[in-house]
Amino acid sequence: MSKLSKYILPVGLVFCLAISLFFFNTCSLESVQSDKLKVGATYMTLNKPYFQVINNEVEKEIRENGDILYTKDPALDADKQAEQIQNFIDMGVDVIIVNPIDSFAIEENLLRAKEEGIKIIVIDTPLENENIADCTVTSNNYQAGVLCALDMMEKIEKARIVLLEHNSVISGRDRIQGFCDTIANNPNYVIVKELECLGQTVPALNAMRDYLSRSDDFQVVMCLNDTAALGVLAALEEQNKEDVLVYGVDGAPEIKALIAQSNVMEGSASQSPIQMGKKAIYAAYRLTKDVEIGKEIFIGTELITKDNISKFSISGWQ
Repeated sequence: MSKLSKYILPVGLVFCLAISLFFFNTCSLESVQSDKLKVGATYMTLNKPYFQVINNEVEKEIRENGDILYTKDPALDADKQAEQIQNFIDMGVDVIIVNPIDSFAIEENLLRAKEEGIKIIVIDTPLENENIADCTVTSNNYQAGVLCALDMMEKIEKARIVLLEHNSVISGRDRIQGFCDTIANNPNYVIVKELECLGQTVPALNAMRDYLSRSDDFQVVMCLNDTAALGVLAALEEQNKEDVLVYGVDGAPEIKALIAQSNVMEGSASQSPIQMGKKAIYAAYRLTKDVEIGKEIFIGTELITKDNISKFSISGWQ
């Protein structure tokens, strides 16, 4: 045996052993990974605490089951959200949880996901094409608008009303529609202006500020959500305009604090992002096990005012 043989042989054995272990571990890892449920979640924006709370509930259940969650933030960019959905498809996820920015912009990608056998769970706002979703989890958005209108009508006999809208999102349209339908047959209530704000605070602030520079002849502002209401309240405060009833939808902690501690916010129709997140991941696990669930899961709303604020936690979401 040559002098090198005593080194080459052991090294060869070690190399073969290393290769064997590599393939064993890789196969084992792939086996373990394939056993895990993989969920991709994309929301309108994670800049809004409401969606952070939803995702926290999803993540909590995923973690407890030892599964995998990929969370993406398209930052209100519909094209970016479409790309994220395609990325989920390429990653081989089992479920996509989506809060659509624009139904039409992501429809093609969601249909492609369905063709791959991926379950689609839509949350907070439905898709235009409802057949795409395996399950849609939403608040009763129309009812939220109705509740705001009924409260307003109890408190003020007539009003000129400004609407803060987000027209590309069905949930926002439904809330405003519920409000408008409730006052439709009463001539004492007149919509004087509709302002687009994307459901965001700064655009709402700017839109309300601009309108106030031209007219302050209104008594009520109906906002599609509490995020927009915060912008409206800031604009009204700048002009020292205090004689306005402001309504929103969400029941956000900061809005509940304003309802409890001041007179600047009249009411907010509550949503429960905690329940929405729980219902979404509940649906995910059952759908992937071929357990039948309803195509729609509705979460009820309740109007939060000074009269019942004591029932709610001010520091957190419901």
